[in-house]
Amino acid sequence: MAWIYLFVAGVMEIAWAIGMKQSEGFTRLWPSVFTLSAIAISLFLLSLALRGIPIGTAYAVWAGIGTVGTALVGILFFAESTDLLRLASIGLIGAGIVGLKLVTP
Repeated sequence: MAWIYLFVAGVMEIAWAIGMKQSEGFTRLWPSVFTLSAIAISLFLLSLALRGIPIGTAYAVWAGIGTVGTALVGILFFAESTDLLRLASIGLIGAGIVGLKLVTP
């Protein structure tokens, strides 16, 4: 169950990162409310995941999911660069997430 909490926490990290962009520096009410809610949910779920996953692994995976997911959303919806080096770097982060999952009991 801890890995499920961690995955959803990572997805909520993607949500709050995108929400932060949409809030325009917390000057728009509803995107700001969404962003703050997503942050709270993400951190709460991360705290639940930490009951069963070592902190170093959990934090790295949580941040990695957020990083890869946010970068992919940026590419798909905000016309961000698809430079080969950028995509390879995102892939390496993804490989690191998978590696940590494989070596963690």
